[in-house]
Amino acid sequence: MDPVYIVGVGMTPLGRHLDLSVKQLSKIAIDAALADSGCDKEGIDVAWFSNTRQGLMEGQHGIRGQCALRAYGFEGLPIINTDNACASSTTGLNQAVAYLRAGMGDVALVVGTEKMNYPDKRDLMFQAFKGSMDLDLGEEHLKQSIALASELPVPPEALAAGGERSIFMDAYAAGARYHMLKYGLTQRQLAAVAAKNHWHASMNPLSHYRTPRTIEEVLADRIVSWPLTRAMCAPISDGAAAIVLCSKAALDRFERKRAVRVLATTLASGVVHSPDEAEKKVPRLAAVKAYELAGIDPKDVSLAEVHDATAFGEIKYVEALGFCEIGEGGAMTERGESKLGGRVPVNPSGGLLAKGHPVAATGAIQIHELVTQLRGEAGSRQVEGARIAVAGNGGGSYGGEEAVAAATILEKV
Repeated sequence: MDPVYIVGVGMTPLGRHLDLSVKQLSKIAIDAALADSGCDKEGIDVAWFSNTRQGLMEGQHGIRGQCALRAYGFEGLPIINTDNACASSTTGLNQAVAYLRAGMGDVALVVGTEKMNYPDKRDLMFQAFKGSMDLDLGEEHLKQSIALASELPVPPEALAAGGERSIFMDAYAAGARYHMLKYGLTQRQLAAVAAKNHWHASMNPLSHYRTPRTIEEVLADRIVSWPLTRAMCAPISDGAAAIVLCSKAALDRFERKRAVRVLATTLASGVVHSPDEAEKKVPRLAAVKAYELAGIDPKDVSLAEVHDATAFGEIKYVEALGFCEIGEGGAMTERGESKLGGRVPVNPSGGLLAKGHPVAATGAIQIHELVTQLRGEAGSRQVEGARIAVAGNGGGSYGGEEAVAAATILEKV
């Protein structure tokens, strides 16, 4: 297949942007990506716009991309809306790569924008998470996941009410408890993931949180859904990111030495399997296909950005991406293998749980970090000698795992 290149990336700082609209957040990210690429808006042939919340929270259904992008000044070109839960903007990336490889255009734009904080609609903010579960089956799926670890002894604090939270925190907590029962994962190992990512985020000026946290501080934070404390869970963030891609034929229009090649982009949905069939889990399906398309294996990877909506999410992904054996993700983290300077740094950006998690923008934000690293432009959090990078991005919840998984592999040119 003809190669496709990322030639520009941009994003907003992540946090609570109560004074900025979806259109305004999009503009900040697009401005940055176009400036980074050296392309003007007239050079874009096609665009994807990713968002999951605006319909429910603002009543803006159906043509969110046309509204946000025409406000920016894009006219005439195809604009495609993608809503695929937390994998929305990596879905847009996947489609953009296919579009360019098919010769239907030469330069594409992918934008992910999410405004999640609406203080006057707080109940609706939390109800919105349920829209990424099967409304008929989701509650039963969660009960089944919780039941898998019913034999796990738990401390008294595990029974305390966790307060206001996304239902996904309960789903991740259920998965963590089963991993504890089956493989011996410890709460301290989960805290090691969070402490690492909060440290990484302290070096990222665009992060929602920028305060380092020790393992002890993470463990001492309030319980959200045992064994997960607040410091192990992603904040509710607003933000946007944008990516400019080009075909091989258009590469000479851009600064070749800063271009990053897309080696693989895959999407997968779940298959029926037992809880212990690791090779059939949806993040693993996406990863295996991506490695096959890229012609590499996990040993070739310099760094990764993975979907750590909670600390347990990172454990799942380092195992699914083949950086360690199944059941060894906690021990790998505790040994320091996934921190900056380790064998394979994971989430040098700070990850979702510290950098932030504006749902539909998260996949594009992962790509922003990987491109920055492969260019050698990440400053104090730079992974030395980075050449090949992987993103693992999940979305939604179905049957005790992600409903969709995306894997992206990038290479320094």
